[in-house]
Amino acid sequence: MTTDELREQLTFQVKNGYTQITPEQRREMAAYAKRYAAFMDACKTEREATAWAVAAAEAKGFQPMTPGKPLKAGDKVYLNNRGKSIFLAVIGSAPLEEGINLCAAHIDSPRLDLKPTPLYEDTEIAYFKTNYYGGVKKYQWPTIPLALHGVVCRKDGSVVTVSVGEDPEDPVLFITDLLIHLAREQMQKSLAEGVAAEQLNVLLGTEPLEGEGADLVKLHVLKILNEKYGITEADFRSAELTMVPAGKCREVGLDRSLLGAYGHDDRVCAYAALEPILNLEHPTHTAMCVLADKEEIGSVGISGMQSRAFDTFVADLCDSLGADPGHVLANSFCLSSDVANAFDPSFPDACDRRNTSYVNYGVAIMKYTGRGGKSGASDASAEALGHVRRVLDQAGVLWQINTIGRVDLGGGGTVAGFMANRNIVTVDAGVPLLCMHAPMELISKLDAYMMMKASLAIYEAF
Repeated sequence: MTTDELREQLTFQVKNGYTQITPEQRREMAAYAKRYAAFMDACKTEREATAWAVAAAEAKGFQPMTPGKPLKAGDKVYLNNRGKSIFLAVIGSAPLEEGINLCAAHIDSPRLDLKPTPLYEDTEIAYFKTNYYGGVKKYQWPTIPLALHGVVCRKDGSVVTVSVGEDPEDPVLFITDLLIHLAREQMQKSLAEGVAAEQLNVLLGTEPLEGEGADLVKLHVLKILNEKYGITEADFRSAELTMVPAGKCREVGLDRSLLGAYGHDDRVCAYAALEPILNLEHPTHTAMCVLADKEEIGSVGISGMQSRAFDTFVADLCDSLGADPGHVLANSFCLSSDVANAFDPSFPDACDRRNTSYVNYGVAIMKYTGRGGKSGASDASAEALGHVRRVLDQAGVLWQINTIGRVDLGGGGTVAGFMANRNIVTVDAGVPLLCMHAPMELISKLDAYMMMKASLAIYEAF
């Protein structure tokens, strides 16, 4: 046997996906990218993503889960967890105790949340005070167009949805930065210190109302909000309002091969998990899509992956189908779908080139996440990785192996550990991402398409 033959037989090398996909797959990829971009334009928060998913699911025949109601193969049910996370299931023909095929992603993204008492005036300029949510580079948020999204629960208990900055006729909001001519001291600080959290104040207006007294600019802002939404300053105390980058998902690059948008992390994986289950008919094993909240701050709280809401949904399925929840979870498999770091040649020293993911090379499989010596990781077994390998290869899904940067440089986490803690075999996988946690992130259309194909393959796996 020649060395070339040995190399072909014994070695392994991933290849750029564009050298492997067919013309038909290119057309499918382009169509999928348009559907995904429309989802991103409509969903800037976890509430908006949940509402979108509910509407799409009901249009495809999904029904709200009713505890105790008998279920049969082919039935489609969902649980809307307080408007901030959602679980969807398609009942399979096999007994539920043989396990569930899950894809779990999160629909929250780093952002700037308004403080409970946000509105103030200083030097005849009105502002909102904010607190950042998740891991952000604070210096990236000034001087970009921002939009206000969220809900306000008024004194009478009614809830009003707020959105300012997305419609072309809307104004946008803004955080100022210090002019370079006066920034000598600022420029000597570290990137982490150059813009302080308490300087992330959102400029709302400068025009005072006519009349006497103080805070006339603030009063003008309140008048505008009251006329449009019927809210008062007291209503901010029972509100969830957030600042996100304004604007739509855009094609990036002269070849249009990338998509740039706020919130690819992790809505690129969330949509990839959602679309296939909406169109899934009669799987062998019950398939489930989990879209969770609060991953960016530890998956905590009533809508995070650590919440018992997921366990309740599984228990209700088991009750309706006569199965034991413990046995069901033990026989289940979960693809923890979250973005991976793509290799950036402008910052090559951040990664181990032999163990990182590349744009256009397909889904990034991560045996473990965590930090340093795998701290906080969900470390998948060889058998779990072997299962994913077989399923994706049989479905023609392009994939690669990834670790999150150099060992002692940093790291990250996903919902994987919380699924594994429930005795569910779990493997991390996701779309390679450039500029992760920036106001605009970049993904490859090809990698997003392959993530959707991977989710479908998991749902249909035996």
